[in-house]
Amino acid sequence: MEHGGHQHITVVDDNGNEQLCEVLFTFESEDFGKSYVLYYPIGADENEEEEIEIHASAFIPSDEGEDGELMPIETDEEWAMIEEMLNTFLDEEEEDEE
Repeated sequence: MEHGGHQHITVVDDNGNEQLCEVLFTFESEDFGKSYVLYYPIGADENEEEEIEIHASAFIPSDEGEDGELMPIETDEEWAMIEEMLNTFLDEEEEDEE
């Protein structure tokens, strides 16, 4: 679902609590044959002093391309690849701001 150009997802934690999150970006990995989403809780970016905690999950898109199912990331290799993608994304964001 998109709001004003931003894409949001609702994440449900282990206790059943829902948290609205903003999607930072999504990408697909041919190496792992999965899609991934990086996101952070909405409201976390309001205080620029605090570091934003970015979450990552693998996901299976639904047939309609709308909501999908989030899955945990299971291997160190996946985490390393996600970290590399995040660093590349953040570097590009910094270049765009200059």
